[in-house]
Amino acid sequence: MADGRVTGFWHSGVTVKDMGEALRFYRDTLGLEIEDEYEIKGDYAGPIVGLDPESMLVVFLTVPNSEAKIELFEYRGIERHSASARPCDYGAGHFCLYVDDLDSIHARLIEAGFSARGAVINIDRGPRAGAKVVYTIDPDGYHVELYQLPDRSAGGAPG
Repeated sequence: MADGRVTGFWHSGVTVKDMGEALRFYRDTLGLEIEDEYEIKGDYAGPIVGLDPESMLVVFLTVPNSEAKIELFEYRGIERHSASARPCDYGAGHFCLYVDDLDSIHARLIEAGFSARGAVINIDRGPRAGAKVVYTIDPDGYHVELYQLPDRSAGGAPG
C-alpha cells in the first residue's frame, strides 16, 4: 500500500507568450536541448488546468546532468495576461540552473537582448561563499536563476 510520499522531480513548467521567442532564450542562448514538442488540441490538458484553449503548444527541454526538465507552454485561442511579478511578490516563481561560466552566459544573454534583475553577484561569505549568481528574465518576465558553484579547488564552500 502506498503511503502518499513525494518520490521525485520531473519538470518545472513556464507559460510563454511566443514559443519561438522563448526558445531563443532557453534553447539558443542558454543551450537547453529540446527533448519533445507537440501540440495538444481538445485533449486532457484543458480540464487539468481548468481552461478551454483551442490548443496548447508544449516543448520539453532537458537540463544537462539532470533528470529534470523545463516544460514550456504556449496557450492558443484563449485570452491571456502577463503574470510577471517581482521575486518578492507572492505567487512569483523561479527555477535555478547550475552553470559552469556565469560571466560568459550572462554576457551572451545580454548580447542577445535579454536582461537580468541585477548584476552578477560574487557571494563572499556564508555557506555559499565563492559562488556566483544572477537572476535573469526570460522574454515573458519569468525569473531564471543562474548559479555557478564555488571553485572547490580554491577552498570555496559547496553550493
